[in-house]
Amino acid sequence: MLLSLAPEDRRRPVHVVSNDTLVESPLVLRHMLSVQEEIAAAARAWGLPIVTVTTRPDPDATFWVNLIGRGYPSPNRSFRWCTDRMKIQPTSRYIREQVSAAGQVILLLGVRRSESATRAGSVARYDNGERLNRHNDLAGCLVFRPIVELSTEDVWEFLAARRPPWGGSHQPLIQLYRDAGGGECPVVTQKSDTPSCGTRSSRFGCWTCTVVEKDRSLEGFVDAGFAQFGPLIRFRDELAAMRNDPRRRLARRRNGRITVTEGGVFVPGPFTLETRAELLDRLLALQAEVGFRLIGEEEIARIKALWAEDAAREAALAAVA
Repeated sequence: MLLSLAPEDRRRPVHVVSNDTLVESPLVLRHMLSVQEEIAAAARAWGLPIVTVTTRPDPDATFWVNLIGRGYPSPNRSFRWCTDRMKIQPTSRYIREQVSAAGQVILLLGVRRSESATRAGSVARYDNGERLNRHNDLAGCLVFRPIVELSTEDVWEFLAARRPPWGGSHQPLIQLYRDAGGGECPVVTQKSDTPSCGTRSSRFGCWTCTVVEKDRSLEGFVDAGFAQFGPLIRFRDELAAMRNDPRRRLARRRNGRITVTEGGVFVPGPFTLETRAELLDRLLALQAEVGFRLIGEEEIARIKALWAEDAAREAALAAVA
């Protein structure tokens, strides 16, 4: 579309926004970054007003800082603390920045009714019969859904028949899906969209995701010959097992309260400090085993600062008791 316009008519900047939770499936992240570089290079060559952006969670809101630092149990369907902190907040913050700078933005989303019954319901809920819909949570943001009526078959047929306008080929993307047998875990900008992450279907998402019973896309990569990801699957399964072991959890939540459901079921609190220390040691050992970064130094420093705060709090409570 931009190439079809005269240079003087290309007045609006276009932001191509991706989200990296910092625990993305490694092959998916590699592909995403590669395509971003291709788009950016083509935009520079043709003088197009395109900006490629990757949003990431705040250093204090990453998966490892919350899980190992604060002791949050790994997410499940009833306590899915990850999506808001790692996906919604970073991307929404970037969109708000653009609204502040420009006054209003149009957000193009690749959602489709045929993705799932949940997605069809979400699309219908915000459909006002116009080409543009107001975003439910972001003031100054209008939403345009250009492929909302396409089927999955339509999408694959188009990608197979057309080359990407920025150059290269869609073949790496097609191969990625073929290897994983998975579906995408899309950019999320509002909490009503969160069921798209961690559904029962096989999806590309965080390799640490314990909302699903099995990470079938990562298992697909291993079956396709990427054996180096096998240890990630085993570690992810261990996170789920630790979450379900009450001996590894404190009795009280971080706010000091004991939680009992209406049905009389006791819900334990965060991981113990001993379990958190064990998790960090095992994660660092896993990082050395696989040979690529799984946790950053800034995250480790924040984790240890949180441990010190929790240890001081527990000592103070013990002294009062």
